[in-house]
Amino acid sequence: PLTPDTLLSTAMDEPLIEVRNLIRSFDGRVVLDGINLTVEKGKVTAIMGGSGCGKSTLLRHLIGVMRTDSGEILFKGKDITRFDESEMEDYRKRFGMLFQMGALLHSLTVHDNIALPLREHTKLDEKIIGMMVKMKLELVGLRDFERLKPSQLSGGMQKRVALARALALDPEIVFYDEPTSGLDPVVSGVIDQLIMDLSLRMHITSVVVT
Repeated sequence: PLTPDTLLSTAMDEPLIEVRNLIRSFDGRVVLDGINLTVEKGKVTAIMGGSGCGKSTLLRHLIGVMRTDSGEILFKGKDITRFDESEMEDYRKRFGMLFQMGALLHSLTVHDNIALPLREHTKLDEKIIGMMVKMKLELVGLRDFERLKPSQLSGGMQKRVALARALALDPEIVFYDEPTSGLDPVVSGVIDQLIMDLSLRMHITSVVVT
């Protein structure tokens, strides 16, 4: 099981997220065993461990798609485990998510993949959305790729498009679920550096499962 001493995090003095004594079991098997974790605003926090130890389970609790057996998950002092549907929807608009395999919609262009959260959660004009898509692609080093389909891109480029989509709503936090999974060491290094650079330049809080 994932236990407190398997977590890595920097020293904290301005917590954005606090996990207190989080416990979760499945069919009697304890997977998260009294987890305590503090995520500092504007920093990169890594959650590290071997395959199957509970990293992704913890991440699912942090984004509110899985309920705890016991314990608290505080976002700016408010316990998300007690949020109603409306409060949870508001919380989810404040973070971006980079999924392990990117989770791009292959029937859509790069432009439309990134524009999707803007169209779903804002009332912005299409011209403004188009400008924002270009800005996000510029941030991840993929200028002028918006008309391509994901299948026309390399694995590393697909991850960068997925990151641009995660940044679409200018989130306070970005959660990364094994962002370099399936990539070669050189491309993995590029993605890692991009995460660090974006966190510094945009003052984004990053939580990386790896």
